[in-house]
Amino acid sequence: MHKKELINLALSSLRSNKLRSALTTLGIIIGVFSVILLVALGNGLQKYITDQISGLGSNILFVLPGKVGGTQGPGDSINKLTVANAKYLESRINSIALVSPLISKITTVKYQNKSNKNTQVWGTSSSFPDIIKTDLVRGSFFTTAQEKSGGKVAVIGQTVVKNLFPTSDPIGKKVLISGGRYTVIGVSAKKGSSFGQDQDNVIVIPFSAARKQFSIDTVNYIYLSAKSPELVTFVKKRATEILLSRFEEDDFTIMTQEQTLQTVTSITSVLTIALGGIAAISLLVGGIGVMNIMLVSVTERTKEIGLRKALGARRIDILLQFLLEAVTLSLVGGLTGILLGFLVSLIVSQFFVADITPWSVILAFFFSVAVGIVFGIAPAIRASRLSPIEALRYE
Repeated sequence: MHKKELINLALSSLRSNKLRSALTTLGIIIGVFSVILLVALGNGLQKYITDQISGLGSNILFVLPGKVGGTQGPGDSINKLTVANAKYLESRINSIALVSPLISKITTVKYQNKSNKNTQVWGTSSSFPDIIKTDLVRGSFFTTAQEKSGGKVAVIGQTVVKNLFPTSDPIGKKVLISGGRYTVIGVSAKKGSSFGQDQDNVIVIPFSAARKQFSIDTVNYIYLSAKSPELVTFVKKRATEILLSRFEEDDFTIMTQEQTLQTVTSITSVLTIALGGIAAISLLVGGIGVMNIMLVSVTERTKEIGLRKALGARRIDILLQFLLEAVTLSLVGGLTGILLGFLVSLIVSQFFVADITPWSVILAFFFSVAVGIVFGIAPAIRASRLSPIEALRYE
């Protein structure tokens, strides 16, 4: 049978059952749409995190309490990174790297009759802006003298400004942090949200003031910044030697920017694959729907198949017609799902990180076609094997 005639027969059969065909393609549409959207979200998240970490600089290192990748991680073991140990590290490594320990607390900050809840208060050194990029829109960061003297000064984020100083200039005003009054000397630039956490709901105060304010003798992190990218490996080696003179190997972890990126990339890649795999399940369900409908179609058209065979149609012609119908259903569903997934991903990207990659679109397309072939082959073979005489007798 001529190819064009086969295609016309397949399309004619699908058009004669428009509602059934539309409902069958719906499963494929949902599956492909889900793959495109979830993979876009996973890729967007990975790209966002990578950009955030890369933006810190290539010569950054992080000292964390506990052993990352071991049986105990940061927060699981006892934090042995004391203030004294942080100062000891700084005194031994300050010739090749900047050091900035960080204390982090979450509290409510007040100004007059206004309050700002769940505020992250960071106690750190005056070298913090030289290590972690910190843009200010007003005022200035605290000085080394203010940090050493325990000066009660603060640099506040945009959310704090919005809630405590909606109509006035915060510079020079005093805010109440856990009972201590701190003078606002700077306002940081807007950073937005990260992992659902408001990066602008932050107040940075001198390390010595934070230690005294919160009666804390341990630090959450120690940031290191090698004075040149070429020194990163040496700084890590030297910092490890210094800390091992006071700690056991499992008491701390030093991670470079590259290691952090590798860890994050491996986690987000697994997450993206998992999201795509979950979405692909709906494609399989859609494929089962295609097979079910095609089997029903074979049963309904048994006499038609018998008549065509009696008139000379070959087994291969019958097989190709039914297989073409199944592939057409999957192809239409796949293209519609890709278009819908692309449009929704663009809309979602306005509110959340989403990055559509060509490979996910190509994979979804070929997966939808494969579903039509795999789940359409059994009904097609069944139709091609029908005996003409038995088919003509079928009621």
